[in-house]
Formats: sequence, structure tokens, C-alpha cells
Amino acid sequence: MTAQAYVVGVGMTRFAKHMDRTLKSLTAEAVQEALADAGLTPRDIEAAYMATAGTAITVGQVMVPGQAALREMGIGGIPVINVENACASAATAFQQAVQMVTHGVYDVVLAAGFEKLYTPDKAKTFSVFTGAVDFESFDAVTARIYDRIRAAGIEVDDSGAGATRSLFMDVYAAMAVEHMRDYGSTQRDFAAVAAKNSFHGSLNPKAQYQDEQSIEDVLASRAISYPLTLGMCSPIGDGAAACLVVSEKLAQRLGGGRAVKVRASVLHSGWDYADGEPNVTEVVVKDAYERAGVGPEDLDVVELHDASAPAELIYYETLGLCPKGEGARFVNEGHSRLGGRTPVNPSGGLLRKGHPVGATGLAQVHELVTQLRGEAGPRQVEGARIGMAENGGGYIGRDAAAMVISILEM
Repeated sequence: MTAQAYVVGVGMTRFAKHMDRTLKSLTAEAVQEALADAGLTPRDIEAAYMATAGTAITVGQVMVPGQAALREMGIGGIPVINVENACASAATAFQQAVQMVTHGVYDVVLAAGFEKLYTPDKAKTFSVFTGAVDFESFDAVTARIYDRIRAAGIEVDDSGAGATRSLFMDVYAAMAVEHMRDYGSTQRDFAAVAAKNSFHGSLNPKAQYQDEQSIEDVLASRAISYPLTLGMCSPIGDGAAACLVVSEKLAQRLGGGRAVKVRASVLHSGWDYADGEPNVTEVVVKDAYERAGVGPEDLDVVELHDASAPAELIYYETLGLCPKGEGARFVNEGHSRLGGRTPVNPSGGLLRKGHPVGATGLAQVHELVTQLRGEAGPRQVEGARIGMAENGGGYIGRDAAAMVISILEM
């Protein structure tokens, strides 16, 4: 029987375009905040899982980013494992830290995610996302994406992919037009998701964007890849997030009152599944629910991977928050809003909190821990006891290349 893991400290920078900050300074801020929150010192850390995804391209730091960042804080001599798993990098670092604790290897493990994604050269930034697919089969991959869009009855301009927009916005556009065709969702429904998250983000001092937008504002923003407008797409930014994962005995020694239990943390990779088979998210969430001994009806708060507004709406259905085809109703009836049945992305989500790729998964953990402790201030989900984080990354075949779902409980 495996042991139990707890999160005892979390830290996070504000996500933003930190042009005047170094990658190492952002990492240090998040890690030091997590240590202070936990009441631990750098010497207590027995191992570190350090996640970043795009900084080899945007910063030039390759191979040892974790060691370089930790050295600035005087942390060394411990196992440091660098994690790169596309947008799921930080969530993977968290999952691996949890595994090490639950299997009794360590009592204190640091998980950190950090990214400097913004550069004035947008093409360089977008190339990070272009590389998050099977690059040696790039032409075939992109052809399949645009075939999906055209099969849904939409003509697409593929000339700007990777230059004026991330290739992944075309991936999300394909998902969106298929959902519109199959279930009757509309561009306005997707705008409702973005508007809802802008309200949540306006309450989060660590969010990249803190202004509130209406559905009309979102619809009126610049077209990206139909049906996506700029307001439906997560922004480019920089930032870091971290947490300390500890054993049950150490959590008790620290007092335990603010320790959050990890009920499950599950990682799977994408594959070429046949029509009618469960997709990667459905497989992972079923596994997570079974390991945690809960169902979607037990969730009080959810942080999910809304790299685009349609993705959030579709994930409502995939995660079991509502039946297939009812995602539009779920958002329009206010169920995913603060005060609703299952508030989703009270942080503002990737759309408003921001999406520094390598830090995103641990930013989700930061929000869940803050919510479950009852420390989220004006965006607090009343009575939150059980929360889920869903974080997918990359693109293989026709779905995410990596998917991590974690369930936490106070």
C-alpha cells in the first residue's frame, strides 16, 4: 500500500510579460514563497522536479535549467530532475513529486514550473508551440488539422499558423467547429466562457489580465482562427509557480492544519485511438476518479486547461461536469461561475491568469490549495473541500500528447 502525499506550501509569481526579470529570479520568487508558506528551509528539500518547456528557445537555457535556477538560491547536492512535457510540464513535475513521496522515496520534494515565453519576436515564441507536435511529420500533422476544420464546413486560412498565431489555436479551432457541428454550440457560447473567466481573473492579483470583459467584448476582439477571437485565446507571458510535497508524517509534524491531501495525480500520454474509443482525457479522468474514490459530483472547484475558450467548454463534458453536448448550457446557466454548481477556473484560467507553458500546471495546484484552505479572498469558492486540476500538453494524432489530472482534498 502506498503512503499519502500532502501539499504544505505553494508559491507563485504574478503571470505577466516580465521583460525586466530573469528566468532564475522568477523561479526563486515562487520557490521561496512556497518554502515560507510551508515553514521549511532549502535544506529540507530532498529532491526537486523542475519544469520548463520553451526556455531553450526563448532564453537559450538548455539541459540544466533546474540546477541553474536552484543554484541562485543556494540549493544543490540533491537530485534535480528537469521535466519537459509541453503544456503539462509543471503538472508532470507535480505528479512525479507525488509519486516519489507516496512510494516512500523522499519526505520533502520540491516541484517547480518556470517559463520566460515572451519575446518581442513573436515567431520565436510561436515556434515553441510548433515544436510541440510530431515535428518530423509536421506537414501531415497540419494537413490533418485543416482537413478536420474543412470537414466541419469551415474554410480556413492556414497561412498565419506559426507566424502570426500559435499552431495550437488552429488545433482548438478544429475542436470548436466539430463541437459546433455535432452539438450546436456557437461562437457566442465560447465567448461566454472567456467572459466568465475574465470576471474570475479580475479578482486574482496574480493574473496576467485583471480587466473584466463582456461577451460582446470577446466577440469584437481580433479574429484569430474561426471561431476563435483574441479574447478566446490564452496570452503569451512569463512566470513561475512551485509547491512542496511532503509525507504524511512530516505534514503532521508541521501541524497539518493547512496541509492539503493529494487524493490522486495521474499521468498518461496520447496515442492513435480509433473512432469510438475513449480519448486520452476520458482515460485519465476515469483513472483519477477511481484512484481518488470520488466522482465529478463530488468536485467543489476545478482548474482546467482553457488554452482556448472552446477547450474549456468541451472539457466540461469530458470531465463529466455535465453530459456530452451540454457544455454550452453549463456555462450559460452559470454552473461554472463563482457561486455556481461547480466553479471552473476561479483563478481566471489560462485565458486570464496567463499561460507561461512550463509553469501552468503548478499554478493550477497553487489555486486549488488556496481555494481548499479558504484563502482565496473575493474569488473564494464557498465550502470548497475537493478540487481537480486538469492539464494537457502537446498534440499527438488528434489529441493531447500528455495529460495530467490531479485531485486534492482538504
